[in-house]
Formats: sequence, C-alpha cells, structure tokens
Amino acid sequence: MSNVILKNVVKQFGAVRAVDNLSIEIRDKEFAVLVGSSGCGKTTALRMIAGLETATSGDILIDDLRVNDLPPRDRDIAMVFQNYALYPHMNVRENMGFGLRIRGIPEAEIASRVQEAADILGIGDLLERKPRELSGGQRQRVAVGRAIVRKPKVFLFDEPLSNLDAKLRVAMRAEISKLHRRLEATIIYVTHDQVEAMTMADRIFIMSRGVLQQHGSPMEVYSQPANRFVAGFIGSPAMNFVEASPEAEGGELFIAGGGFRVKAPAVFRAALQSRLGRPVVFGIRPEDIALCAAGQPDAGNTLTARADVVETLGSEIFVHLACGGDTLVARMPVPDSPVGVGQTLRVGLNLARAHVFDKDTSETIV
Repeated sequence: MSNVILKNVVKQFGAVRAVDNLSIEIRDKEFAVLVGSSGCGKTTALRMIAGLETATSGDILIDDLRVNDLPPRDRDIAMVFQNYALYPHMNVRENMGFGLRIRGIPEAEIASRVQEAADILGIGDLLERKPRELSGGQRQRVAVGRAIVRKPKVFLFDEPLSNLDAKLRVAMRAEISKLHRRLEATIIYVTHDQVEAMTMADRIFIMSRGVLQQHGSPMEVYSQPANRFVAGFIGSPAMNFVEASPEAEGGELFIAGGGFRVKAPAVFRAALQSRLGRPVVFGIRPEDIALCAAGQPDAGNTLTARADVVETLGSEIFVHLACGGDTLVARMPVPDSPVGVGQTLRVGLNLARAHVFDKDTSETIV
C-alpha cells in the first residue's frame, strides 16, 4: 500500500474554483475521510487522485510518484462509485473479474482472486447472479469486491453508502472498517455524512467551498474545532451558536447573550480579556446542556429556558429551549419526570467544553 500527497492542488471549472490550493497527505495504510457538504470539492479531489479529472495546477503523488500525467489505468488505484457501476449483462463473478481480464491476468488467477474477495465479503453464494437480482447492499459488496481483486495501492470510495437505507448503512460502515483492518489498505473515502466520517476515519479532512478547513483525528476535530464551520459541521445535533459578548464585573468574567449570562471558565479569561464588550459567538454542544437537579446550586453556569419542542428518541431526548431571543438544543438522557412542551426548565451548561468564536472571521478564540 502507499501514501497519497496533494501539493497545492487547484481545480478550476471556468470561473468556479472547485478545489482551492489543497495540500494534504494521506499516510500508508490510513483510512482518510474527506467530508463536507455538497459542492465543497471533496469528490472533485477524489476524481483528480483517480485521474478522472485533470488538476488545473499543483502536484498529485502516489507512493511518491507524480501521477498528474498518468492515465487512471496506470495509477494502480481502485475506485468504488456511489452508483456501484456494475455491468448489468454480467453476473457477479464476471463483474468482479472484468478489470483483471482486460489486463491479461491468467484465468486461474482471476478465479482465485474473485473467490478470495467473495469469501471476505460473504457473497460466495451470489457469484452467478446478475446485478438486477441483488439488493442494494449486495451490489455494494460486489462493487467493493471488484476493487479488492485488483489489489491496488490505494482504494477510493465515493459516497458508497448513500443509496442504502439507514440500518444497512450502519452495518456497512462496520463492514468497510473491518475490511480496512483486514487488508491493511490505504483508503480515501468521500462522504457528506459526518457520522460516517466520525465512526470510520483514522483522520478526517473537512472541506468547505474547495478549501480544507481542518484535519485531524475524529476526536481532535470534534473537541478542538479550528473554526465555526467545523464546529457546526461535526456533531449531531449541530453545535448551538449564540451571539454574545464578554463582560467583566466584580473581578469575574462573564459571557452574556440575549437571553443568558454565564461565568466564563478560568481557561477562557486570558483569551477573552482583550475582547471585553466586543461581539463574539458562543458555542456549546447539545450534549453539554443538562437538566439541573432540584436544589442544585448555581455555579454561574445555569440558565432558565422554556421547552418549545421535545423530541423523544427512546434512550434520549432532544429539547429545543427558548432562552430570551435565543434557541438552544439540548441532548440528554430521558429524565425520570417527562419534559413537556411549554415547561420552564433550569439547565446547566458544561462550560469547560464550550467554545467562543470570532464573529467576523469565524476562527476559534477558545
């Protein structure tokens, strides 16, 4: 397996810059996920690695070899597409072996590789079926099997689970992760689903409007977002954002919004002291908002709000809280006493896990 390096890669479509000066390095045997909303440039980046798109400028290296001018067949990569791209007139065995056959691989080796991949994926009993006789999940496994038999340097996945139902997506996430460990493969995986990215990746590369916003391990980008975009994109439900400003009173530092005022943690003070009275954006994740127990003292981190919407998910609830002119979503375990719409609640914020962002640049202050 191999590493993949993009150096200052740009892709221009007319006046639109789909990928803007992208520099990343995917390590040997790493599971790397490019994630972002539709139109962020992640699929274009993947297609340039595959050779299906030509980079306007910059360098693309696979195993330290510059491949910009190499055709796809000479890059030693295998790609799994969103729509599976199976040949309808061929059975599963023929679909999986087709790429090897056109490369002149002996039939005995093709048969061996196809059977090995089918055994790994649990589709040995489907080899004589045509694609129309398969479920979506089975077609997805065939597409992956067609990539495995190639034994490429790099596997590329372009939103392979987006056509599956929610339950099957969960199962296939686990299957692809196990496959990565078994093959010790270098995998570059593109998705718009941040849950897929968080659960599968060794490292996540988050993109927006063609620009890399941040990269790191799932927990790094979750707990230390570089800016407001990353903070809002990673996590479900999304982080709450409220316009606020730091205020000083009686030797203490507070963060005040339209409907709340909380005491800033000690670790915030150095970063916020120079921004007193200036607008910032306060961010806190739904899971860091909890109901206060009866009689619980106020440590400067509580607020009173009205429950506008209560969503029950079985083991937990999402409560949409109206706090002055602001709305916060809280994610919490099902309480002993049901929470009703219109009920006034006292909630506590885990401020040690909160963030503050620059209102103008969206960069993380703390």
